[in-house]
This record gives sequence, structure tokens and C-alpha cells, in this order.
Amino acid sequence: MLARRLLPRPRPRRLPLARHLSTRPDKPTPYSPLTEPRESEAVDVCIVGAGPAGLAAAIRLRQLSSETGKEVRVVVLEKGAEVGAHVLSGAVIEPSALDALLPGWREMEGQPLVQPVTSSGMRLLTQKWAIPIPHPPQMNNKGNYIASLSRVAAWLGSVAEDLGAEVYPGFAGAHLLLAPEPDFAWDSSSGGGGSSTGGLVRSIHGIITHDAGLTRARQKSPRFEAGVAFRARATLLAEGAHGSLSKQVVGMYGLREGKQGQTYGIGVKEVWRVGAEKHTPGKVLHTLGWPLDRHTYGGGWEYHMADGLVSIGLVVGLDYANPWIEPYREFQRMKHHPHFRALLSGPGAERLAYGARALTEGGLQSLPRLDFPGGALVGCAAGVVNTAKIKGTHNAMRTGMLAAEATFTALHPGVVFTSTAWDGTFEDVKPASASANAATADTADSDSDSHAPLSLAHYTAAFPRSPAHADLWAVRNVRPAFNTRFGVLGGVLYAGMDTLLGGRVPWTLAGHATKGLDPSTTSPDALATRPAASCQSIAYPPFEPPLSTDLMSSVALTGTNHAEGEAVHLRVMRGRGGALGADGSVQTSDSKAGPGTDTPVDADADAQRETAARRRAHVQTNVGTYAGLLQRACPAGVYEYVTDDGGRVVPGNDGEEEGWEGTKLVINSQNCIHCKLCDIKVPTQDITWTVPEGGGGPKYNAGDIGVWVCNLERVY
Repeated sequence: MLARRLLPRPRPRRLPLARHLSTRPDKPTPYSPLTEPRESEAVDVCIVGAGPAGLAAAIRLRQLSSETGKEVRVVVLEKGAEVGAHVLSGAVIEPSALDALLPGWREMEGQPLVQPVTSSGMRLLTQKWAIPIPHPPQMNNKGNYIASLSRVAAWLGSVAEDLGAEVYPGFAGAHLLLAPEPDFAWDSSSGGGGSSTGGLVRSIHGIITHDAGLTRARQKSPRFEAGVAFRARATLLAEGAHGSLSKQVVGMYGLREGKQGQTYGIGVKEVWRVGAEKHTPGKVLHTLGWPLDRHTYGGGWEYHMADGLVSIGLVVGLDYANPWIEPYREFQRMKHHPHFRALLSGPGAERLAYGARALTEGGLQSLPRLDFPGGALVGCAAGVVNTAKIKGTHNAMRTGMLAAEATFTALHPGVVFTSTAWDGTFEDVKPASASANAATADTADSDSDSHAPLSLAHYTAAFPRSPAHADLWAVRNVRPAFNTRFGVLGGVLYAGMDTLLGGRVPWTLAGHATKGLDPSTTSPDALATRPAASCQSIAYPPFEPPLSTDLMSSVALTGTNHAEGEAVHLRVMRGRGGALGADGSVQTSDSKAGPGTDTPVDADADAQRETAARRRAHVQTNVGTYAGLLQRACPAGVYEYVTDDGGRVVPGNDGEEEGWEGTKLVINSQNCIHCKLCDIKVPTQDITWTVPEGGGGPKYNAGDIGVWVCNLERVY
């Protein structure tokens, strides 16, 4: 009974829609997302992603609806088979956002934050020693909790549903739904709100879910089912770091204009059960130094959760220069350190789960503009991780709450409520120019059929006065300090000084220089990679099972799965092109669709279609110059550069060469755990991660939670 109370499961829901079964072909037929007939649903707010940010937004919207009596239909789409299935973190959670959103959460049934932090420490690792060092003030964890973020998301999902939000796991947001004609005054250089001088662009009118039943040749199979179009007045993207739709809107609307490009890290994690004599409930330990070299940013962690479980992991900054680095092998090597060897060896030690995920590290300098025509970015889709604290859940939830209140204000102007997201009012910050885009919103209460897109410029304008902004501002210089010629040691020394001052210095350090490049579409992490010939190769130690294991043994613990024969969702094509027409402009992205109807963004535009020539060029550069970086960098064994056997994988290729000098690229998409590293780090910036069929991918709640629950049930 204890286990079931600790692990709430969201109630299963089904979309109240009839599928277009009549469109199913008897044999594979041509496919285009632009012309496919599909069901349509009108909603007020469509949220993509059922993580902490998206669910906090859904909860706050439904709270406001209940408090004011103004109805708001909220739909949350989640690509994981269950809420929490794709949420990876052995997290130390700062509960300030929960306190604001759900003041009585500690007494709520099923709440998963049951293990408070009891101690915090930091160690500088050498190959043989773990040297205690003071941890910076911002890493004080008093009052925080250690928990599985997957369980937190599952619980928040049940809270959102109880409040009336519609949460649909297994439905991936695949395409943006564009207005039929330019309808939104937009100036990307403006800090808040569309501008009449910026010209008209086509706004986002909602989301189209994935089309199921495509073959590997991207044709409709006999099991084909068209996705659903959710026509929404506001679309909130809460996909997490480097989401496929977020990446598109950032490029489409120039949301990083005047900003720095985002930089990322890759977090590789395992959950272990350890012997009772080695387990200290609530212990938090962070490490610096070995196994990473002095030029590579990163660090490890050790979190002691309840019931004998320990989360350990390593974050490696993806701006590493040496293409011979393998993040997975670095993590396995870290476990060979005497400190971790002692913890993870002996009676009762057992590895239960494995996973990996990219996380944002750019901080305040890399935040894009938060609103776009018809919606907004929230949580890690915007990039609100506090890298110095190694925490982001509280800021993700704060942005979700702030966006929810801004959306409610736009839906029901003039309705008064008490904010829990910040200490201001939106009337104080709403840009005057935003009113031009919100004219129809004034009649929303009297015209329930109105679906004019909302301007959320006041969300962007309010953010600088929010707790999340204050949290990021105080540590804005910490991560950039590691990019100097003084390396990691210089970064540590500067970060210690800066954080003691609380960031109250008269300068703001810049991150990676991308002068002359478009920060909306250029990856600083990819540009940081040096040719293999100029770097030292790395000889990693052999695995020592069960302490350290080969990659495929670890991937098996993720529970990852994709439908057999489904279209490969990792595509060799231009990164941001999925949101644009051939000329790269927002206004002409309907080049294959006439006006007069809402239009899905063309995911097969000529400018970014897969071709044999592109695949051949990819192999030539990535093998010839970077020694096949992706084969080492991917933490799931998705990419291989193998001897070319003459096989062809590009849809429509009738025999053109796809390899280079006897080597070709193989993409094992069934292994993908949705970490997004490939889309970020590949030097050629030509791997585009797209959503697979809904429900595919890892099942982290079946790993770091499910095994736990089974063991608890056996005990009790």
C-alpha cells in the first residue's frame, strides 16, 4: 500500500475524436503533412510537454479558471507513453515554486518529495583522491528535497487532471500550425510585444500531433492514422532542452536576435541500490575535476534518495573541443574512482536504471525572447536552468506559472486575480504595441468561437521582475567564467568570488563568441569542436562489470522502444529548416499550401529534405575531419560509421552513393533515448531530431521508479 500511495499514476485518457480510418491505404502510398485530412479540436491553450513547466502552467490556468469562474480549456500533449516517462533527473529540488503553486503540497496525498536533504558537500577529484572543498553559497541545499523528477511529473499530472486539464500522454507535438496568411505584427528586436513597424508574420495557431503509421520510406502504411490538429489561442512550448518545435519557433521568429547562442551539457545518470551501511538518506555530494581534463567543463553528483537508492551521474559540457571524448565512457571511468568504487561495490549493490539528457547551460545571456506570435516558451525550452546551483525545476515551474497568468490575462482581460508567480501586475508591463495583436481578445468572453492568436508579450516584459530572472541574474557570470584561457581552475576561482558577491558586479561575461553568425540557428557547442587530427585520442580503461558496463547493457535499462518499421526520426538535413520554406522566411513557409486555411509547417520543404548527397557530405566531414564524433558522443549507440555495403536508406534514392570512401552512416533510431545530443553537437549541424510516433522512446518511470516500486511491494 505504501508503494502505491507514493507512486500516483495519471488516469488514462483518450482523445474524444474519431480517427480518419477511411484514409488508411491498403498499401504504402505517398505522404505529405500539408495535404493530409485530419480531425481538428479548438482549445484555449495547448501545452506541449508534460514536465514540471508545462504541468505548472496547466495547474495555474485551471486554478485561475476555478477562482474567477472564467472557463479555460487546457490541453497538455506528452510524447511519452506516460506522464514522467521521458523526464530524467535524479533531482535535488528547491520547493519554492511548489510553495507558491500548491501551498499545501506537503499534506497532499501522493506527493513524492519525501526525502529532505540532510547534508551537502563538494569534492575535488584526482585520479586517486577526493579532496573536500567548500561549496559555493548558492549550492546550499537546506530545505531542498531529493526526488525522482519522473515521479514529480507523474504527480503533477494527476493534480492537473483533478483540476480539469486534459492531459494526453502518447501524443507528440509534431508540427506547428500556422495562420493561413500573415496576421501578426512582429518585431523580433523588440523586448516585448509586436510592433507595427516590424511587419506582419504568420502566427502559430496551434499544434498537430504525430502522424502514426509511416514507413521508413516516409509513406503511409496500412496502419496509418493522421494526427490531430489542436487549434489554440495560445500555444505554450514546454518540451525541455532543445525541443524540436521550440527550435523551429526560435529560428522562425528570430527569438535570439541580440542574444547569445545557447550552450548545453549532457547529463549521464544511473540509479543504484547500495548496502544499508553505505547509504546516508538525504546526502548530497557534487564533484569537480577528474575524470575530465582541465579544459572540459563538467562535474559529477551523488544523491542519496530514500529506501537505499542513490542517483549518481556526470555532466559534460557539450562545448568540449576534443572529438575523441566519450561522455558515456567518462562516466563509467568516474565510477572507477576509489570513492565511487567503495560506494557501488559489495553486498547489496545493484544498478537499477540508466539514462541521459541534454540540459541548458547558457543562463541569462542565452535566454531567447520568451514570447512568439501566438504563444510562448516556458521552462527548459527557454533555458532557465541555474547551472551554478545545478537546478532548474523551480525556475521551470516559475516560468510556467508566469506564462499561465499572462495567458489568462490575455484570454480574459480585465479579470482581477492575485498572482502567485510574481509581485507585479501585467497592466504595468504590457507593451502598448501588443494591443494591436490582442484586439479580438477583448471580446473573448462574449465570443467563445473567437480563435484569434494571443499576444503574450506581457509575459516577456514581466519576466525581468520575476523570481526566476533574479535567480539567473545572480549567477549569470558563473558558466561563462569557465570559457576563459584559465580553464576549469580559473572558472572555479572566479565563480567562488562572484557567488560570494551574489552576482553584484558591474559586468556580465559573454559566453561563446558567435560573431557574424545567427544565434537562433548556430550551435556554439558544434563550433567549439576541433578537428580530430589536432587533438589527443583517449584510451579508456576496460569495463569492470557490474561496476562499469558496455553501452548496450546500459541502454537496455532505459526501456526505450520505438515501433518496428516506423519512419526514422533522426534525419540528416538542415537543422531549423523544418519550420521554414525554401527561402528561409516565415511568410513563405506556405509555399506548398494555398491561403484560406490553417497550415502545418512543411516538414519536407526542399531546403531540408534528406538526400543522398547530404548524407554523403555528412560522412565525408564527420569521418574525415572529426573521426566519427557522433559514434562516441551518443550515449545510446544510435550512430555508427560502418563499411559501406551498398545499401540505401534515403527515401526515394534509386542508387546514388550515400557513403564516402567506403564508409556510410547507420542510424539505429530504435536505440534513441531522446537526449538531443546529436542535434546539438554534430559539427556539420545537419542532424535534425524530430518526434517519433507518440509513446516511443525511454521509459524512465519504469526504470528509476518501477524497479523501486516492485522491490517495495515485495518488502511490504
